[in-house]
Amino acid sequence: MIDIGLSKMALIGAVALIVIGPEKLPRVARTVGTLLGKAQRYVNDVKSEVNRSMELDELRKMKDTVESAARDVHQSVQTHASEFNNSWDDSASNSIASQTHVEPLPPQYRHPGKNWRVKRGATPQWYKARAGVRKQAQSGAARVARHRPKKIN
Repeated sequence: MIDIGLSKMALIGAVALIVIGPEKLPRVARTVGTLLGKAQRYVNDVKSEVNRSMELDELRKMKDTVESAARDVHQSVQTHASEFNNSWDDSASNSIASQTHVEPLPPQYRHPGKNWRVKRGATPQWYKARAGVRKQAQSGAARVARHRPKKIN
């Protein structure tokens, strides 16, 4: 990178002041600053794009290795499963021939009551009357009138 110190910057500023002049120098300095900012942003964008592409290549390599490992595991599971099924079939055919008594399966679980909601809601009418449970729906106006504070005369 270019090594620019304070003395070199002062020399460049003095030469620019002489060549460009004091009237145009602020505008030129602003333009140079914006161009330098754009150049830095462009360099940063290029760097980030290169890093992203390198990470993408690494991820692709990792994906390939994981896929190959998964294929290997799948193949080994398939071979072991086929070996197990073959040995199971052999042992099952031998055990069926030697087995004379078959045990019945235990009974399946069945929920005790179909209409449990109906049974739970069977509250006697005398209890509802004593507790103040309404038999019919009340309108909004009736509900407001019921809960409005009473006027004291």
